[in-house]
Amino acid sequence: MGEIVGAGLLAHVPTIVLPEAVRLELNEGKEITLVTGLEQLRKDVFERDDYDTVVVLDSHWATTVEFVVTAQHRRAGLFTSEELPRGMCRMPYDFPGDPELAHNIASFADKHGTWITAIDDEYLPIYYATINLWKFLGEGLPDKRWVTIGVCQTGDMEDHLRLGRALADGIAATPGRRVLLIASGALSHTFWPMRELRDHEASDPAHIFTPEAREADHERIAWFKEGRHDKVLDTMDEFWKYKPEAKFFHYLMMAGALGEQACTARARQYGEYENSIGTGQVHLWFDRPADGWTGTGLPTSPAPHTTA
Repeated sequence: MGEIVGAGLLAHVPTIVLPEAVRLELNEGKEITLVTGLEQLRKDVFERDDYDTVVVLDSHWATTVEFVVTAQHRRAGLFTSEELPRGMCRMPYDFPGDPELAHNIASFADKHGTWITAIDDEYLPIYYATINLWKFLGEGLPDKRWVTIGVCQTGDMEDHLRLGRALADGIAATPGRRVLLIASGALSHTFWPMRELRDHEASDPAHIFTPEAREADHERIAWFKEGRHDKVLDTMDEFWKYKPEAKFFHYLMMAGALGEQACTARARQYGEYENSIGTGQVHLWFDRPADGWTGTGLPTSPAPHTTA
């Protein structure tokens, strides 16, 4: 039986993969702590031998009629971003996938009233919400498998929770798997307009697009540290006012896999809460509590399937 042994809500902002000199120039001569935070997280978690597969819930990969999980035996190539080709250009990547896990996840779609397809096409695009974090957390660890699941742009909160439930079942059905989940994406996510954004490139949270968005982010960070996933989930209507990245679907998929409102895992923060041209960014890591993700000591029990 497979298990989820750790999970994180992690920022993937393009700034982290820029050369150090450029980062310092953009940030008033100081290193951004999103970089040092990932470096420490790698030492604390990703360099350990107590996991074998990473599943990235990618806020940049938006599918339309179904959820898609990558099922290639290996993914390798050069990545240039269509969004920011000057800063993310011909970045090499090379890592094994986990076809068995991918197909097991997809096999639980019907149980949870959703649609999931495992795709092994070698030409399937890859996005920097996966690549940037792999560069910090996976590069140089050749035996660790990486799998990506995209958000679905026609889905809602319930759809993404259902994906998470299927993800948990798929992991449990894969013998021996020890999996880390990464919800790759931001908190509040409104950019400064183009003619103004170069005045707001420093990491200081004073540059978050509005004080109200900054406060909403801080409130949720505090709840995560208290293990109050129930509060985060129960106030999504309020948080959507601040346009979290991908409607926070990356986190919702992770929450669905960890027990939703019943999840009691407390976050520890790596680096500071920082700005990226108006958006709120943070690294939060959740170790599996000794008594389980839901405080019961038992594997997560996904919510029953409904046909709504």
